[in-house]
Amino acid sequence: MTNRFRLEDLSCPLSTTVQHVGEWWTLLILHDAFDGFTRFDEFQRNLKISSSMLTTRLRTLVDDGLLERRQYQDKPPRYEYVLTELGLSLRPVIITLAAWGNERLAPEDRTMILVDSETGKEVEPVVVDQATGRRIDGPDFVFTSGPAASPAMRKRYEGARSH
Repeated sequence: MTNRFRLEDLSCPLSTTVQHVGEWWTLLILHDAFDGFTRFDEFQRNLKISSSMLTTRLRTLVDDGLLERRQYQDKPPRYEYVLTELGLSLRPVIITLAAWGNERLAPEDRTMILVDSETGKEVEPVVVDQATGRRIDGPDFVFTSGPAASPAMRKRYEGARSH
């Protein structure tokens, strides 16, 4: 399937983010990286992904600055893949995606849950406005065009603040 972008998609933060992390294997590799996996064979064994697909995805994640490739052995040369600061900043996104998936399952059908590491109690992540602490998933928060918005993006969000 060919990716088809509209001109306004090139400046949309959602479109550009999905371009980097919206592919199935990419999200699973990042999830494994957050769980401490760093080596090619660890990713491959856990995900049961072909070596060519894993090589391609790891290369893309390195090129996009989400993972850093570091040599850990000289003979033969062996590399590990470590989350960068940019990659680490995706953790809340991965957590939120997993929580969204868990909300659609009965508690007994969940294969992983997020817990407080000190208490072991399950937690429910929510996204809030940093300044006010208010949840942003309600109707009081809407998108609008930003300072670098194209004319098409500005047109899309005309009057958005009043919705």
